[in-house]
Amino acid sequence: MLELAVLGLLAEQPLHGYELKKRLSETLGPLWGISFGSLYPALRRLERHGDIEETEAQESGGRGFVPTGSLDGDLAAARRQRRARPGRRTRKAYRITEKGRSTFADLLTDDQADDERTFALKLSFCRFLSAGDRLALLERRRNQLTQRLQKSRREPNRTIDRYTRALLEHRARSTQHDLDWIDELIAEERAQTVDPTEGRPTEGAASA
Repeated sequence: MLELAVLGLLAEQPLHGYELKKRLSETLGPLWGISFGSLYPALRRLERHGDIEETEAQESGGRGFVPTGSLDGDLAAARRQRRARPGRRTRKAYRITEKGRSTFADLLTDDQADDERTFALKLSFCRFLSAGDRLALLERRRNQLTQRLQKSRREPNRTIDRYTRALLEHRARSTQHDLDWIDELIAEERAQTVDPTEGRPTEGAASA
């Protein structure tokens, strides 16, 4: 799901490689182990598919000239600024294309069962979805958790030691906790029928 994360971040603004790696680490968490060795091949794949393209983000060579009130000081500052100008450079950045936005929407609304990390990633980009698609994502997750909980309760009551039993009970409680949380999100989503910033129904609210 690295491509989904990259497209989601670039849907917000163009980013160069270092910024993108930093934002990915913040979004995905340390367990994903995002490195330049995994990031740049993903960027090349997305670029080959026409989902992103290169652009230039100009770096400033320093602060602008600020008068000091001293003639000698102002002359010295002006000389430093002139010397710094040749050092101005541009860094390669990446931005999403229209095709990339379509790919991002397809990945975000993919209705296959998601693992924990993929669902968390999709949830972090829920602001890009319509109300109907947000509900669909949450309800798919609810069904997945419900099935998991039912399966754990149907397991045969085999003889196991108390530590294994404690672990199974902990997993069941964690699943129930996640299910309660998803139910709250679904209730909030259904109640959010009016955009508070514009005072009109949100996209997809009528169908929800």
